[in-house]
Amino acid sequence: MSSPETPSSQEAPEEAAASEESAPEEAAAPEQADPARQALIDGLRSKLGDGFIASEIVGGDLWVRVDVSAWRTAVETAKTELGMDYFCFLSGIDWLPNPSLSGREVWDPNPNEASEPVAEGGQMQTGIAGGDTRFQVFARLYSTRAHVGITLKADLDDENPTVPSITSVYRGADWHEREAWEMYGFNFEGHPGLRHIYLPGEFEGHPLRKDFPMLAREVKPWPGLVDKEQIPGEDEPAEEEAASS
Repeated sequence: MSSPETPSSQEAPEEAAASEESAPEEAAAPEQADPARQALIDGLRSKLGDGFIASEIVGGDLWVRVDVSAWRTAVETAKTELGMDYFCFLSGIDWLPNPSLSGREVWDPNPNEASEPVAEGGQMQTGIAGGDTRFQVFARLYSTRAHVGITLKADLDDENPTVPSITSVYRGADWHEREAWEMYGFNFEGHPGLRHIYLPGEFEGHPLRKDFPMLAREVKPWPGLVDKEQIPGEDEPAEEEAASS
């Protein structure tokens, strides 16, 4: 009496794979709610109105972008109404794409005024919560009671990056604003005394701007990019072959 046929060892995996393909795809897990940070977003949006531009909660941290006209109000609101009693730091950033970061010095001492620096293979990207301009100012604030922080950022004008000072809200912002003024050229309206911290008073330019020329590299090229020097006698065999032919 013949026994019933059983699927071979090769047929079983095929059937399993077919059943997996036919199974409906599982829906992506929804993002976990973050009530503490969402409350900060709601509070700032309610206070700033149109001055509130964008927000993102990324990696358990909060970023909020505001209009520069609402910068001081946003900082005041964060401190007095949202419990941000600790000022961490203030700084700036230049989002200008700079091909020279790849290692090649591309600064032209006689640039064409009609041309602008262009990134190699990409456009300007402005990070979390976005941005529309080359320069941004940002400040990090923290609540020592709720153990929650917030990073505020604002777009600044490309030609005249100006933003209200927050030194009367957080006294610790004094030197941070001076540094951003010195390194990026940001003007902080209402600051009690913008003056150099690191650089001599006669220094021209702002070293943390992407288009600041690194003159030392105009004299001495980047390491590894120096043209290979010809070794004496290296081309003699080629010359001998040419002469013999």
